[in-house]
Amino acid sequence: NRMFGNMIGKGYTVKSAMLEMSMVAEGYYAAKSAYKINQKNKATTPIIDTVYDILYAEKEAKFSFEKLTKILD
Repeated sequence: NRMFGNMIGKGYTVKSAMLEMSMVAEGYYAAKSAYKINQKNKATTPIIDTVYDILYAEKEAKFSFEKLTKILD
Protein backbone atom coordinates (compact mmCIF):
# COMPACT_ATOMS: atom_id res chain seq x y z
CA ASN A 1 0.00 0.00 0.00
CA ARG A 2 2.81 2.40 0.83
CA MET A 3 4.65 1.79 -2.41
CA PHE A 4 1.41 2.15 -4.38
CA GLY A 5 0.56 5.40 -2.60
CA ASN A 6 4.03 6.80 -3.21
CA MET A 7 3.76 6.00 -6.89
CA ILE A 8 0.34 7.66 -7.17
CA GLY A 9 1.74 10.70 -5.34
CA LYS A 10 4.59 10.88 -7.85
CA GLY A 11 2.13 11.04 -10.73
CA TYR A 12 1.83 7.43 -11.84
CA THR A 13 -1.58 6.38 -13.09
CA VAL A 14 -3.30 3.59 -11.15
CA LYS A 15 -2.74 1.22 -14.06
CA SER A 16 0.96 2.00 -14.42
CA ALA A 17 1.53 1.78 -10.66
CA MET A 18 -0.11 -1.64 -10.53
CA LEU A 19 1.94 -2.86 -13.48
CA GLU A 20 5.16 -1.77 -11.76
CA MET A 21 4.34 -3.56 -8.51
CA SER A 22 4.80 -7.26 -7.91
CA MET A 23 2.27 -7.29 -5.07
CA VAL A 24 -1.37 -6.40 -4.52
CA ALA A 25 -2.26 -3.00 -3.06
CA GLU A 26 -5.23 -3.99 -0.90
CA GLY A 27 -5.90 -0.37 -0.05
CA TYR A 28 -6.88 0.30 -3.65
CA TYR A 29 -9.80 -2.11 -3.41
CA ALA A 30 -10.60 -1.17 0.19
CA ALA A 31 -10.95 2.49 -0.79
CA LYS A 32 -13.71 1.66 -3.26
CA SER A 33 -15.53 -0.52 -0.74
CA ALA A 34 -15.32 2.12 1.98
CA TYR A 35 -16.54 4.80 -0.43
CA LYS A 36 -19.55 2.72 -1.51
CA ILE A 37 -20.50 1.89 2.09
CA ASN A 38 -20.27 5.55 3.07
CA GLN A 39 -22.35 6.63 0.07
CA LYS A 40 -24.99 4.05 0.93
CA ASN A 41 -25.13 5.28 4.54
CA LYS A 42 -24.90 8.95 3.54
CA ALA A 43 -21.80 9.41 5.70
CA THR A 44 -19.54 12.44 5.39
CA THR A 45 -16.02 11.14 4.82
CA PRO A 46 -13.79 13.71 3.11
CA ILE A 47 -10.61 11.64 3.37
CA ILE A 48 -12.15 8.52 1.84
CA ASP A 49 -13.87 10.65 -0.80
CA THR A 50 -10.55 12.24 -1.75
CA VAL A 51 -8.75 8.91 -1.98
CA TYR A 52 -11.58 7.52 -4.10
CA ASP A 53 -11.47 10.54 -6.41
CA ILE A 54 -7.74 10.11 -6.95
CA LEU A 55 -7.86 6.36 -7.53
CA TYR A 56 -11.14 5.92 -9.39
CA ALA A 57 -12.11 9.33 -10.81
CA GLU A 58 -8.51 10.03 -11.92
CA LYS A 59 -8.31 13.37 -10.11
CA GLU A 60 -4.87 14.94 -9.64
CA ALA A 61 -3.45 13.85 -6.26
CA LYS A 62 -1.68 17.12 -5.43
CA PHE A 63 -4.72 19.30 -6.00
CA SER A 64 -7.09 16.83 -4.35
CA PHE A 65 -5.01 16.78 -1.16
CA GLU A 66 -4.69 20.58 -1.19
CA LYS A 67 -8.50 20.78 -1.38
CA LEU A 68 -8.82 18.22 1.43
CA THR A 69 -6.44 20.19 3.62
CA LYS A 70 -8.63 23.27 3.25
CA ILE A 71 -11.75 21.26 4.11
CA LEU A 72 -10.15 19.79 7.24
CA ASP A 73 -8.72 23.09 8.54
